[in-house]
Amino acid sequence: MSTTTDAAPSTTARARRPGTAALGAGLALLALLLCAATALSLTVGSGQVSLHDVLHGVFTPDSAVRGQLVVHQVRLPRTLAGLLAGVALGLAGAVIQGLTRNPLADPGLLGVNAGAAVSVVFAISVLSLTEPGQYIWFGFLGACLAAVLVYGVGSLGREGATPVKLALAGAATTAVLSSVTSAMLLTDSRTFDQFRFWQVGALNGRDIDVLRQALPFVVIGVVLAQALGPRLNGLALGDDVARGLGQRLGVTRLCAALCVVLLCGAATAVAGPLGFVGLAVPHAARLLTGPDHRWLLPYSALLAPVLLLLADVLGRVVAPPGEVQVGVVTAAVGSVPFVLLVRRSARGAL
Repeated sequence: MSTTTDAAPSTTARARRPGTAALGAGLALLALLLCAATALSLTVGSGQVSLHDVLHGVFTPDSAVRGQLVVHQVRLPRTLAGLLAGVALGLAGAVIQGLTRNPLADPGLLGVNAGAAVSVVFAISVLSLTEPGQYIWFGFLGACLAAVLVYGVGSLGREGATPVKLALAGAATTAVLSSVTSAMLLTDSRTFDQFRFWQVGALNGRDIDVLRQALPFVVIGVVLAQALGPRLNGLALGDDVARGLGQRLGVTRLCAALCVVLLCGAATAVAGPLGFVGLAVPHAARLLTGPDHRWLLPYSALLAPVLLLLADVLGRVVAPPGEVQVGVVTAAVGSVPFVLLVRRSARGAL
């Protein structure tokens, strides 16, 4: 990786970006905010659970005590699912927006969500699978195949996989796969009834085994995303400049696409196809850090789980005795702040 590429992306970006000390302090504050959101997710929910039971339910659970059992069996897996899916979606959103140089891109742009959805529908309809833990590998397989198809189609031609060609190939693939999914669901009411609970996006009912299966993919995706930060800065300057800085654009884009697939596949397996988080969080992070991906990526990785956990807590208390799933809350509550962020970003250039 060239030293030149590691530099901040542009003079304008450096002028807008806060200093390193301020960005480091902001990162520490976000970490504290994430700790607070995690504690809130463990303590708030249906039923009266004391703080004592919350602490023991996390570290030394006693299955004979109802409160500790609720925390250990229900709230702890739910909170871990929010942390895992949030980190994955935040990073995937920042990487895909950097890869395509499109501020409105989200992790579904490469056809990942559509590929995962059609694969899960196939598993339910044809193989008669019924448990979310059984969907994970089918979701992953569908996401990977869709991303390979999009990257293959986008790479055709002499210029290779340019951002525009990737976006067009992703949109076309998403449209085709979504049509196949709709056709399968409309002809099978049993499959539709099972699929709609997975499709809405939720953190509850996630087994620890599912989280354990998804964790290695998230860890690899996080490491890969952080390593890609300087190279995404080079891509932001345009293909010619990035090439002049010594970057191999094909390798960079392939690694970025692989990173998105790993992170989105894991997040989709854990929480279903949550669409809003990966789109909105990088915009909020960019307002705090500027366009430098070396800071944008870790900020997105902390902001996304904060949003997801707080939305999940809100969904638990907003309509008692039932709950509103987190995918509905993030889209409903986050849409207005997102529009304001985009309007403000448009004035300052993304």
